[in-house]
Amino acid sequence: MSLGLLPFCCVAAPVESPLCPFLHAALLLPSPVCVPSPPHQDGSALGLRLTSTSLACVLGGGWCVAREADGSLRPLPQHHVDTGMGLERLVTVLQSKRSNYDTDLFTPILDAIHKGCGGPGYQGLVGEADVRSVNMAYRVVADHVRTLSMCIADGVYPGMSGAELVLRRILRRAVRFCSEVLHAPPGFLASLVPAVVEVLGDAYPELRKNTDQIMNVINDNEAAFLSSLLRGRRIIDRTLQQMAPSKLFPAEVAWSLYGNLGFPLDLIGLMIEEKGIQLDWAALDQLAQEDAKRKARTQQAEQLEGSSVRLDVHSLAQLQRDGVPATDDSPKYTYTLGQDGRYAFSPCQATVLMLYKDQSLQKEVGAGQRCGVLLDRTSFYAEQGGQAHDRGYLVRLGQQDVLFPVESVQLSGGYVIHEVTAPETLQAGDRVQLFVDEAQRLACMVNHTATHLLSFALHRVLGDQTEQRGSHVTAEQLRFDFSTQAPVTTQQLQEVEGVIQEVVDQNEIVYMAEVPLALASGIQGLRTMDEVYPDPVRVVSVGVPVESALMPNSQAAMQTSVELCCGTHLLQTGAVQDLTITSERQLVKGISRIIALTGEQAKQAREVGQSLAKEVDSLSARVKQGSSSLSEVQSLSKEVGYLTEEVSSTAMPQWQRRELQAILKALQRTANTAIRKLEISQAAEKAQGLLEKHTKQPVIIDTIPADSLSILMKVVNQLCDKSPGASVLLLSPQVSGEVLCACQVSKNALPMFSAADWALAVCTHMGGNAGGSGIVAKGTGNTKDLQGALTAALEFARSRL
Repeated sequence: MSLGLLPFCCVAAPVESPLCPFLHAALLLPSPVCVPSPPHQDGSALGLRLTSTSLACVLGGGWCVAREADGSLRPLPQHHVDTGMGLERLVTVLQSKRSNYDTDLFTPILDAIHKGCGGPGYQGLVGEADVRSVNMAYRVVADHVRTLSMCIADGVYPGMSGAELVLRRILRRAVRFCSEVLHAPPGFLASLVPAVVEVLGDAYPELRKNTDQIMNVINDNEAAFLSSLLRGRRIIDRTLQQMAPSKLFPAEVAWSLYGNLGFPLDLIGLMIEEKGIQLDWAALDQLAQEDAKRKARTQQAEQLEGSSVRLDVHSLAQLQRDGVPATDDSPKYTYTLGQDGRYAFSPCQATVLMLYKDQSLQKEVGAGQRCGVLLDRTSFYAEQGGQAHDRGYLVRLGQQDVLFPVESVQLSGGYVIHEVTAPETLQAGDRVQLFVDEAQRLACMVNHTATHLLSFALHRVLGDQTEQRGSHVTAEQLRFDFSTQAPVTTQQLQEVEGVIQEVVDQNEIVYMAEVPLALASGIQGLRTMDEVYPDPVRVVSVGVPVESALMPNSQAAMQTSVELCCGTHLLQTGAVQDLTITSERQLVKGISRIIALTGEQAKQAREVGQSLAKEVDSLSARVKQGSSSLSEVQSLSKEVGYLTEEVSSTAMPQWQRRELQAILKALQRTANTAIRKLEISQAAEKAQGLLEKHTKQPVIIDTIPADSLSILMKVVNQLCDKSPGASVLLLSPQVSGEVLCACQVSKNALPMFSAADWALAVCTHMGGNAGGSGIVAKGTGNTKDLQGALTAALEFARSRL
């Protein structure tokens, strides 16, 4: 039989929405309605007959029928078949269209694309018939602008990790098709949002409510990418012109575009594929591996010896003798927060003052050489105060298509040194423009502000005796070391996260100001004053203006986070979104270390924790239910072990990890106890059978089925208990071909008769090995001649008794 009609799970628009005229009519008309079904690929037709009632049931996901051989339709016994036939596919069938894009869910958006960019309208062409891939561009842009609109309306913005990274790639792909295939003007993608709202706004009120915000987010991201796209296209074109006859694009150039301009590698592949060139994926994989190894080596070397671009004392003295001024790095603090909640970082131009290579100052370095670049001013943050350095790149003014990637930034004696590998000759006096990796910087700002909130929350929950002992902030996570008089409890970890979340939810303003050190030291409750700070010093205060904290006898700093810090911070706490402590452990007695995640990573960690908690609950119910089957209980015990390992190794809230570990530990004890009881029960049954077979014999040698050495050993023990004075050796052949061996010797037979010698002799005969004591021993072998092994066991026993 064939399925005549199947339901689908989710309707993207309400029943009364006139998205589909026929659908609207079918749901409202009380009389039967015939649906002209499109032909199948084999030319047949469904000839389906629907009524308003049956269609409404279908939309509810609760009715389906089967077509019998005679053509009649019969209701299926189960009414919850899920075919994945969403709104678009159902409307495609009902409107007799060839494709989702031909339905009225997409045609208004496709019409808006045609109206906005001109040229030929959408014709539904594919493959070779679609000249210059124009129709494919229509479909890509229409689909992607719907996705962008829905996600942004739900609070997901283009970013650098998780779902946000996927959305960023979707946006960039759509922008690229708008710009290069449809030749649309800047801002075109956002102009399509009203068309999306027209189609889906009734079903999703969030679209109408947030239309302006959606358009602003898309416009901001489009503008940023168009700049990178233009620069990237110039680099690709220039590379293609300089390439020797080859069908493989240089992996080094693609890797530079990926690392410095944020170009997805698949986008680079698409851009060059149109010119008949392929990416050298094997070389790219090699570069990725080398980059990972280099970063690991660099990090290890910096930890042990410091950065390779850090100025030596002789070069530092020479700069001071020559009157070279210290680097003006104040532009690193030049950024603003827009009304849309997005940060804007001011552009920065600088002059190359000196180059540093091979521990000497130089005026020029050649192409391919690694060096430190000393500028008169910089917007890059040099690693200090526990915050990781910025990444990004430099370009020479007037030569925008040559990137000088900045791999690390170090501060030496007031001079900021940018470590780069020069793709072309670089000279002192060159004018450059600086481009900081804004996503990485913002992630560091989020985690640094979150570190201050964590310090404050620890003081609030654990008491004033808690003192910071170190911290390290990167774009990925934050680390915080602190002194504590007692281990941090699970409840305290939850309370710390709660205090932080309260400040984040209030979206407090973060105030920053430089003040004289002597004045700053008078702030009540100020922390971390045991370090050496410059004068003047930078004060970072959450929720309270620095001027208020500086007032004599002010208690403001006692109620919030006020610290001395040279790092870059958020301007409001809301961007932290969430903070999850994923690890808390004691380094040494009295010193603990916390690892925490923020934002989307924190959210994902919580979701993973909830998922694992459900798995633990399900497993707990099955373990407590119990089973009379040893194999089932052993399987449950293994599941407990696997889940314990997963809980221990997965990023999730530490308080929840501890709770789940305690539950799993108890479950493991329960499972082990059940296994032990079932093994004893099985062993007793097997021992009774052997006892009846070998009544009052001084030596019992036999074979029995047993799933493990543990059970076999228990049978031996019980036989000896029930037949005092007897010596027992049992063999158990396994499906794998292995033979298990367990034995116990009567104390009366010692020392002439040893269990260890007995088991070793039998297992050696079987090509295996054994071990144990004079009384009990066990081992394994591998033989098909069980009778020969039993004979060898009996002969050995007779030779000793």
